[in-house]
Parts: sequence; structure tokens; C-alpha cells
Amino acid sequence: MAQQIKAAIIGSGNIGTDLMIKLLRSKVLELAVLVGIDPDSEGLAIARKHGVKTTDKGIDGLVAHQVFNDIRVVFDATSAKAHIQHDKILRKHGKRVVDLTPAAVGPFVVPVVNIDEHIDQPNANMVTCGGQATIPMVAAISRVSHVRYAEIVASVSSRSAGPGTRANIDEFTRTTARGVEVVGGADKGKAIIILNPAEPPMIMRDTVFTLCDTVDTAKIEESVKKMMAEVQKYVPGYQLKQELQFERFGANRPIKIPGYGEFEGIKTAIYLEVEGAGDYLPPYAGNLDIMTAAALATGELIAARLIAGAP
Repeated sequence: MAQQIKAAIIGSGNIGTDLMIKLLRSKVLELAVLVGIDPDSEGLAIARKHGVKTTDKGIDGLVAHQVFNDIRVVFDATSAKAHIQHDKILRKHGKRVVDLTPAAVGPFVVPVVNIDEHIDQPNANMVTCGGQATIPMVAAISRVSHVRYAEIVASVSSRSAGPGTRANIDEFTRTTARGVEVVGGADKGKAIIILNPAEPPMIMRDTVFTLCDTVDTAKIEESVKKMMAEVQKYVPGYQLKQELQFERFGANRPIKIPGYGEFEGIKTAIYLEVEGAGDYLPPYAGNLDIMTAAALATGELIAARLIAGAP
């Protein structure tokens, strides 16, 4: 077998467990231990069935574990508040961290957009599920025109929003909006999340609105479709629900942007659907699937670099 980098996952809930199933298939990462705080959690039970070592003592249990010194990459799938403490401990021990919480301790990372810029950082923050789904589209437009404003609306099934997601709603909106700006390239970003109680549960839907300087709309379409293909390499269920919609605003018909003033250019509307792979979570939970898939893609790129001899 080719060389593998040992990894750990902190968090045995829905996200941590789905990430575990994905990671068990990795050719460059070997899951050494799954960390939880509830000895009766389903995630820890599944890990033991797969022969994965576990601890229910949280971060302290991980540090004390016999395999800790061999672990080089740690995925944190807990909460923003918990991650701040986890990061301090893991940095002290020289571990590379992939953060699936909206804590935003490290730089925002969306693998298809900016992994090359942050591949050697000690902490890679995966923004949010809404960010992973929408920021690539904002970035796709940013590379062909100046995006003045971008607004994203993430609609997810309330069934796929567990206690961790609900406890981090404020962090979600702030972190996603900031990611739209920092990674997506928009001057101003806004994020909205909707928890939809519909039955049967709805598949994740995302709407991306951008206002950019005047450009040939064919260039926008080409850039978006290229970015779509890149995301689909690790999230096959990521797709457009309909053709892009454009609206032009000129000198005789400007639009006002709060905090910006009158705008002349093109409004683009992108409608997305994200269906999950169904590894542990149901396919409608595409919001969680894109997060774990993006985190794994990031972790594997870090592992490949470590195997190649990077410090």
C-alpha cells in the first residue's frame, strides 16, 4: 500500500461520522482515531465496527491516546466554541488542522478556489456548508469581472441541521458572508440560511446573486460551468437547477446597493442543488456532505504534500 498519513477526527456526531466513512476510503489518509464525548454515540460505535480506535474523553483523550504522536492531520467536527480551545492544543503539538466549524481561526479554504494559497497553513478553516456550495460560484464570476456585491441563500432541510448547526447559526451567517468576500472576491457579501421543515425532506438548495461590472455574459457562463465541473470531482451531486439568469443595469436604469450607492452592470442569479453521496447521512443532507467532502479533499491535499516531504 502507498504511504498514508495518520489522521484523527474530533467529533462523533453526524458530520464527524460521515467524514469518517469517506476518510476510510482515502488512499493518502489513514484514520487512526475518532474522538467523541458520549460513550454511547452512534459514531463511536460505527468506528469500532470498522476497527477504528476511539476515545470518549474529548481532546484530552486524544492527546493521551497511544497513537497521538503518529497523527499529523486532525479534522475538527465539533463547534466553533470548542474549536478555539482544540486549535491551541493541537498547534502546540504541531498537528495540521482541518476545521469544519465556523470558528474561522485559520484562513478560509475552499479547495477548488484557494487551496494552493493555504496548503502549508497550520489551520485550514472550511468556512461553512453554505460557503462551500456558493463561494465557488462567486469566485467563478470574480475571475471574469469585478463583483461588487454577492448574496447567497442556503436552504437546507431542518432534519439535516443538528444541535451543532443550530448553535452556530450566527457564526454561519457572519463566516459565510466574510468568505464570500475574502475567497469569493466580492466587495460586499451577505449570507442567509433557511432551515426548511418540509416533509419529505428537501435536498439542499442554494441561490447565488451577484452584481458585477459589465462583461460578456458568455464569459460568466463559461467560468461558472468550469468551476461546476471542478466541484463535482468531489461532490458529484453538485449541479445547476436551471440556466443562469442575467439582468443588465445601465445609466438609465441603475440599482442601489446598500452601503455602495448606484450600480451599473450585470446581475447574475445562479440556482444550485447539492445532493449528498449518502455515505452515512441521507442524500438530502447535501449541506453536510459538501462540507465533509471539501474537508476530505483539503486533508488529502495536505497529506499528499506531507508525503512529498513538506514540513
